[in-house]
Amino acid sequence: MEPGGLEWLLVPVQQLVSWGAAGAMVFGGVVPYIPQYRDIRRTQNAEGFSTYVCLVLLVANILRILFWFGRRFESPLLWQSIIMIITMLLMLKLCTEIRVSNELNVKRRSFAAADSKDEEIKAPPKRSYLDFDLNYFWHWSKFTDYVQCVLTFTGVTGYITYLWLDSSLFVETLGFLAVFTEAMLGVPQLYRNYQNRSTEGMSIKMVLMWTSGDTFKTVYFILNQAPFQFSICGLLQVFVDIAILLQVYLYSHYPQKPVSHTAHPASTKAL
Repeated sequence: MEPGGLEWLLVPVQQLVSWGAAGAMVFGGVVPYIPQYRDIRRTQNAEGFSTYVCLVLLVANILRILFWFGRRFESPLLWQSIIMIITMLLMLKLCTEIRVSNELNVKRRSFAAADSKDEEIKAPPKRSYLDFDLNYFWHWSKFTDYVQCVLTFTGVTGYITYLWLDSSLFVETLGFLAVFTEAMLGVPQLYRNYQNRSTEGMSIKMVLMWTSGDTFKTVYFILNQAPFQFSICGLLQVFVDIAILLQVYLYSHYPQKPVSHTAHPASTKAL
């Protein structure tokens, strides 16, 4: 076959591979949460999943979208952030509904003030405009409170970004914060496993998909010459994933006595 004919075949193949890699980047990040979502719905128990994972990913992807306005990176990475934000909101909605339905404590916690009709009869409303308590941050009783918090964060950071968009130092720092926050994704789950001295309730499939996805993502960053912050923090994310897999091995082969949580009310338990 002539060289020209071979090149004619390679070009569409390379294009297909490029499209496949872009599609994997856009949707691959949400795949690990599908088995976890199904397990939570099936068991009606969200204790094994830390919703701080949702917080980390929401912050990271909001910052990444804002970073895009200052430095236009590849569009698949932008769409990945949009899809991930939607996925994390769905995870939060499910976990909040299940936690509240299983919670015996009638006290309701919220990010913002609510109407009296939203309060339990046994607990009359005593609210300021913002019923904000750090002890109950990200442990609110309604999904709408999480949405309000996310919108507030987006509005504040978006306004600051608009004011400083012409500063290259600010833009590069914003990009670093975005990917560094995402690199810390597994830390809440790592800490929760350490607290419980167990990985029970955590989807091992999810962590395996994290590891494979983060490895693919880091290689994608390097090959496509993405901003250097993406590659460095991608490597850090892979190391955290490996640490969680080591916990799975250690706690399954050398089980330890779980830490007692009896001293804490149900509403303060991290999810």
